[in-house]
Amino acid sequence: MEIKYNKENEIDLPISPSLEKNIEALDSIFSEWGDIVKKKFVLERAEDTLDMYIIYIDGLTDNEMVERTITRPLLYEWRNAGPGDAGNTKEEKKMQGDDVFKRLFHNQTEAVDLVEKKTMMDAVSAVLKGDTAIFIDGADKVMLLSTKKLPTRSVDSPQKEGGLKGPRDSFNENLRINTALLRRRIKDPKMKAKQNHLGQRSRTEYALMYMEDLVYPSLLDEIEKRLESFTIDGVFDSGMLVHLLEEKWYSPFPQVQTTERPDKAASAIMEGRVVLVVDNSPEVIILPTTFNTFFQAADDYYNRFAVGSFARCLRYLAAYITVLLPGLYIAITCYYPQVLPTDFLLAIVGARNDITFPIVVEVLLMEFLFEILREAGIRLPGQMGNTIGVVGGLIVGQAAVEASLVSTIVVIVVALTAIASFAIPNEEFSSTFRLLKFAMIFLGAVWGLYGIMLGILIIQIHLASMESFGIPYMMPLVSGSIDDELEFQDFILRKPIFTMHNRPLYARRGARRRFWRR
Repeated sequence: MEIKYNKENEIDLPISPSLEKNIEALDSIFSEWGDIVKKKFVLERAEDTLDMYIIYIDGLTDNEMVERTITRPLLYEWRNAGPGDAGNTKEEKKMQGDDVFKRLFHNQTEAVDLVEKKTMMDAVSAVLKGDTAIFIDGADKVMLLSTKKLPTRSVDSPQKEGGLKGPRDSFNENLRINTALLRRRIKDPKMKAKQNHLGQRSRTEYALMYMEDLVYPSLLDEIEKRLESFTIDGVFDSGMLVHLLEEKWYSPFPQVQTTERPDKAASAIMEGRVVLVVDNSPEVIILPTTFNTFFQAADDYYNRFAVGSFARCLRYLAAYITVLLPGLYIAITCYYPQVLPTDFLLAIVGARNDITFPIVVEVLLMEFLFEILREAGIRLPGQMGNTIGVVGGLIVGQAAVEASLVSTIVVIVVALTAIASFAIPNEEFSSTFRLLKFAMIFLGAVWGLYGIMLGILIIQIHLASMESFGIPYMMPLVSGSIDDELEFQDFILRKPIFTMHNRPLYARRGARRRFWRR
C-alpha cells in the first residue's frame, strides 16, 4: 500500500473503518521494523466476533502495562458479556464497531491516560513515542494508551554546575522527568507548560514553561514565533536549538542561558522568564538572559549575602584575567618594559636568557598546549581525564621550561589564566572568554596597550548593541527602569534576600512584588 506524505512529512491518511485496510497501512509504514510488536485478536462469544489490532514498539513500551490494562480486561469482559448483534451489512458492522469502541473506551479498559484519534499520523506518532495503538474493526478511530517506558538515566547530581550548598538533583534526558522536577518546586496552577514538537523526522518534543501572571505575552509570542520560523530534519539536544534561537549568530557571547539545575530554572520562572525544556537533553534553556546572569551561581542565594557578593566579585575578576592577562603580559614586556619594577623586569630577563622564541610564540605555544590538555581531559573517561589534566599540565610545563621552549613566567601567566577561566560558573560563557583571549594576544602583540584598549572598546560596543528577546544584554548598565536602584540589587553585589522586595525587569511591571514583611 502506497502511503502519501504532505509537505510537513506527515502521513496524509485517515483511520479506515476496515481493520484490514488499517493493518495494511501499518504494515507498509512499519515494514522492516524488527522491534515492532503487532498482534491481531479475534474475540468470540456466541455468534458474535470482534476483531482488534494492537501495535507498539518493544523497548519504548511497558509490555506488562499493555497486558494488565488492555488485553486482560478486554478478553475477560468480552467473553463474559451477553451475546451481541454481529451485523451483516457494512453499515451494521460500522455501527457495531463504533458502539464497541465507545463501550471499550469508556467502560472496559483499566487505563486513565487513554485518548481517541482519527488520523493515521496521530496513531503512528503515538506509537513512535512509546504509546500503544488499539484498532477495532468497524471503528473509524483509534485508541491510544500511554504506555511509555523510555530508557533514561536516573536523576543525578549536576556535573557542570556543582556547589557546596543547595539541592543535588539535576535534569536528565527525559522531558517528563524534567517538567516534574520544576513542578515539584513550583506548586502553582499559574505555571503553564505549552508542549509541541520540532523536527520533521525526529519530532522532538519540547515544553515552554512559564508563570502566566508574570511573563510578558509579547515575550512568549516572540519565542513561539522563532520556534515556528524554521524547518529542520531533527533536533537532538537543546544545544542545537540555542543556535536557531539566537538573533546574532556571529556573536561569541551566548544570547540564551542553559542550565542543568532545576532550582536555577525554577528561580528563572519565578522571575518572569521562560524555560524551554527539550526532550533528550539534560539541560534546559532560559529566555531571555543578560550578561550578569552568567556570573550568578545557584548557591549565591543559599550562602550569606557577603559571601555570595565576594564570590561574584571574584568571578568578574577571573573573567578579566582570562581575557586580558596573556595579552597584557605581551604588550607590556614587548612595548612598555619601563613600567615594570626593576627587580621584576630583571627576573623576566633572567628567565628568558636561554629562550630562543619571541614572547608571543612562547605564550601561544603554552596556551595551545593547555587547551589541548583541557580538551583531552574532557574526552577521556572519568578519573583518567582528571589525571591527564593535572599530571599532563605539570609534566608538559616542566619539560617545556627545562627544554628552554618557554620561560617560567609564561607558565605562571598561562596557568593563572587557565585557572581563572574555571571560576566562571557557566561553561559556555567561559569558552567565550577563552576565545577572546587569543584575540587580545594578537592585538597586544601588534599594537601593545593601544591594541588591548581597542579590543576592550570593540567588546564593550558589541555587548552594548546586543539584546536577548528584547532585553538589553548589558542590563542594567546600558538601560534603566523607573527605579534604577532595584535593578542593581542583584548585580555584582547581591543584597540580602529580605531587602530584595521586587522581581527583576523580566516580570510584568504590575507583578514585580515578591517579598512582604508581615
